[in-house]
Amino acid sequence: MLNVAILVHQQISLFELACATELFALPRPEYQDWYAADVVSFCKQPVGVSGGLQITMTQIASLLDYHTLIIPGWTTAVKTNDSPELIMLKQEVIRFAEAGKRIISLCSGAFLLAELGLLHAKKATTHWRYAQQFKQAYPGVDLCDDVLFTQAENLFCSAGSAAALDLGLAIIRQDFGYTVANQVAQRLVISPHRHGGQAQFVDMPMLKQHSRFASTIDWAVSQLSTGLNVEQLAKHAHMSRRSFDRYFRAALGCSPALWLNQQRIQLAKKLLTDETLSIEQVAEQVGYDNANTLRANFIRHIGVAPRHYQSHFNALT
Repeated sequence: MLNVAILVHQQISLFELACATELFALPRPEYQDWYAADVVSFCKQPVGVSGGLQITMTQIASLLDYHTLIIPGWTTAVKTNDSPELIMLKQEVIRFAEAGKRIISLCSGAFLLAELGLLHAKKATTHWRYAQQFKQAYPGVDLCDDVLFTQAENLFCSAGSAAALDLGLAIIRQDFGYTVANQVAQRLVISPHRHGGQAQFVDMPMLKQHSRFASTIDWAVSQLSTGLNVEQLAKHAHMSRRSFDRYFRAALGCSPALWLNQQRIQLAKKLLTDETLSIEQVAEQVGYDNANTLRANFIRHIGVAPRHYQSHFNALT
C-alpha cells in the first residue's frame, strides 16, 4: 500500500485539494494495495480554504512515513517572515525530496518546490496565468508553459486546475497500469489521456499596439482572409520591408511574420468552435492557402490538430 500525504496550508485552493482527494484518498476496494492517503498539515488550527470554508486535518511533525507527497497549490506571493509551522513544513519537504520520495505539485504548488530550490535546472510547469511571474522569480527552472504536466526524476508538476486530474491519472497509470487508470478516468467521466497542452485553453495575449503601427495592426486583423503578407504590412505602414521588420520587432517584441501567423491561429481557434465550418473553410477565412497549411501551423502552435480542437471545443459549447 502506498502512503500518500496531501499537504494543506492556509487559503489552499479547494479545487486542487478536491482533485487530490478524489484521485488518491477515495477508497477503491476493487483494487489491491491502493493508496492510503491522509490530508495533513503542520498547522495547529483548522485551515481556511477558498470560499471561506475551514477544514480539519491530521496534524503532523514529519512526512517521512509517507511514500508520496502531494502539494495541491501554494501561494504565489513572496513572504519575508515564515511562521514556525511554515519553517518546519519547508524543512520536511526538503528532507522528503532528499530521501528520493515522490512529490507531486498541482497548479501553483510548483512555487513551493522552486522556492526550496528543488526544481533548479529541472523541467516544471504551473498554471499559465502564473508563468511569467514564475519565470521572473525562478529563472533557474526550466519552465514548460505549454504542457499539462512534467516529470523531473521524483518531482512532478501539473499545470492549472483540471490538469491536476491529468497528472493524477498519469501517476495512477505508472503505479497500477493502463487498465486501472482508464477505469478511474471512466468513474471521473473524463478522458484518460488528453492530447496537447495548455495552449488549447489560452488565448494568445494581445500585444500592446505601438502608436506607430496601431492603424496597420487594426487593418491587418481585418484583412487576414486575403492572405495578407509582411510586404503588404510594410507598404500599409509606408515603410521599407527592412525598416518595418526592425521597428516592428523593437516595438512589439516579435517579428511581423510571427505576429501575423499568431493572429491567424487565434482567429482559427475562434472559427473552429463554429461546428458549421469545415477545416478547409476555416483555412480560407484565416488566410492560409489550404487546410494542410492550417493543420501544420495549428499543430506547431497549439499542439493538436484543428479537427481534434474543433471536436473537443464544440462538445464544450
